[in-house]
Amino acid sequence: FKNKLIAKEGAGLVRLVEGVEDTTATQLRVVLEKGDHEAAIIKELQKRKLITPKKHIHYSVKKGPHFATEVKQLETDLTADMIANGSWKDASFKQYNFAAAGQPTEGGALHPLLKVREEFRQIFFDMGFTEMPTNRFVESAFWNFDAMFVPQQHPAREMQDTFYVASPAKSARPDEEYYERVKKTHEVGGYGSIGYRAPFSREESEKLLLRTHTTAVSTDMLYQIANQPGGFKPAKMFSIDRVFRNETADATHLAEFHQVEGVVADYDITLGDLIGFMKAFYEKTGNHKLRFKPAYNPYTEPSMEVFSWHEGLQKWIEIANSGVFRPEMLEPMGLPKGVRVLGWGMSLER
Repeated sequence: FKNKLIAKEGAGLVRLVEGVEDTTATQLRVVLEKGDHEAAIIKELQKRKLITPKKHIHYSVKKGPHFATEVKQLETDLTADMIANGSWKDASFKQYNFAAAGQPTEGGALHPLLKVREEFRQIFFDMGFTEMPTNRFVESAFWNFDAMFVPQQHPAREMQDTFYVASPAKSARPDEEYYERVKKTHEVGGYGSIGYRAPFSREESEKLLLRTHTTAVSTDMLYQIANQPGGFKPAKMFSIDRVFRNETADATHLAEFHQVEGVVADYDITLGDLIGFMKAFYEKTGNHKLRFKPAYNPYTEPSMEVFSWHEGLQKWIEIANSGVFRPEMLEPMGLPKGVRVLGWGMSLER
């Protein structure tokens, strides 16, 4: 009735068309023959579950330029033998894949010395110190010894204690007026001292060596702040870097080690201030029990050795040397008379 194919007549039905065309069968036949149809028809047939889409992949195989009946082994390395016998000319090499991911790297870690060094640096920064430049491993004997009022006849300056540089053998000369003041202080004294009453050699002073302590850097920096524009200004400086000694390595000595050094320059400071600085510094490193023992250094007076109580060893361990720099060292630089300089140093490894 809906498609007007038949109608009711009286008590029966009559045909309204000559024949009926099965459009669905026709559509399915087209899909079967061509594999496709209008999108709307395909959608309707799928909805009625009369057809199901299937994907067919077809490959066309033919011989390529590198066709061979055997698998050829590709070379991964160019060897010396291949170059010598010429076989590299006929060899096929595997291409490098520069986009390939490399092996995962293992996580690194700081060396224990670097950890302690950074810890000490932060302590100095927290206490208001500035870091001195220490990139000059080779020093002149003048800055390493003479300017610090270390006599030229001192045993520490001999070959068995210090590494001297053979070439170049001589250093550049310091300021001539400053050099003459240092020389005079050594030979005849001054600034309340009688000096060493011994000849002072320019040849000895110009020798080059691997610095035996970073105090050579501190001495140079003190000379700079004494002669800076505007005159002297109080300063707190530190350094942590390598020094070199002609030592036989044992449990407490190394030929190369790191020296930690602190220097405070100001007016009218005393040995008590030095002890206070060291107590504050070592408290931050975990050393709470300290002892101070009188000592001797050519360039400090008074001088002290610092000991800390070691809980594991149950004894006192020497950890630092310290003192107040002598006027014979400071005043030839041009520092005012009222300025005192406190210094202490220790080995990072210890």
